[in-house]
Amino acid sequence: MAEGDPRVHLVINLVLSAMFVYIVLWGLDFLGAVEFTLLRLAVGTLVLMAITHLLI
Repeated sequence: MAEGDPRVHLVINLVLSAMFVYIVLWGLDFLGAVEFTLLRLAVGTLVLMAITHLLI
C-alpha cells in the first residue's frame, strides 16, 4: 500500500494546523484571553504540526 509523497503530507499538515491555530487564536482574541499575533500563530502551528507528526 502506497503512503504517498511525504511532501504532500507535510504541506497538508501545515495548512490544516495553521487554519486550526488561526481559528483558536481568533476565538481567544475575541474573548480577550490572548492577543492574536503572527508569532503566536507561527509557534502554535509548529507545535501542532510536531504533535501531529509524532502521533501519526
